[in-house]
Amino acid sequence: MIVLKNINKVFETEELQTHALRNISLVVDQGDFISISGPSGCGKSTLLSIMGLIERATSGVYSIGGHDVTSLTLDQAAELRNEHIGFVFQSFNLIDEISVFDNVALPLKYRSKKLTKSEIKQSVESCLQKVGLSHRAQHTPNQLSGGQQQRVAIARALVTEPTILLVDEPTGNLDSKSGDQVMQLIAELHQQGTTICMVTHDPRYADMAPKQVKLFDGELLGTVASTQPLDQSA
Repeated sequence: MIVLKNINKVFETEELQTHALRNISLVVDQGDFISISGPSGCGKSTLLSIMGLIERATSGVYSIGGHDVTSLTLDQAAELRNEHIGFVFQSFNLIDEISVFDNVALPLKYRSKKLTKSEIKQSVESCLQKVGLSHRAQHTPNQLSGGQQQRVAIARALVTEPTILLVDEPTGNLDSKSGDQVMQLIAELHQQGTTICMVTHDPRYADMAPKQVKLFDGELLGTVASTQPLDQSA
């Protein structure tokens, strides 16, 4: 589904070059749940941003479904991202001035294939039901807890039925109880067939993924299989 070959990312200023990623090669198959972990500043979020077509690699090849997307224009990348990639941010990135329903519906309004109001309503309600927030549809995000806001963000990412769900530190702004609830939801989505690639600094949550990628100083240390999933009842 997704293939990265020898991905490098260099950030440059007039006086300094910072190698954020070095020769990263990674394959994500349909139905995978992969965690990307490592210390702060090791390149985790940069890698996810490249996978989400938010940033462009300095060199290397990135393909989705067999199609090279390395050199897309900004408009082409935005269109492909909207069609194939759901992105969940650590900071939620919800709009407080509009309702939960309208936040979730927003990606559908920017699709090249226009949907009717009835189709949008059905899709949004289905996704809110998946995350257990149907009863909060007409609230605004600032009326919700942090955990509820992250679940709204997950619903928004799912509403376009993406090829892959990219999740960046989903528990970073949450307390442990809310974090466990969000991770339980992500695990359930994977069990239902969603392909997920998740960045996390928390080893408990990284261990929930059947495949785990370790990064250090921008380099891939290896991919390992998971042991036991997190016990939510503990």
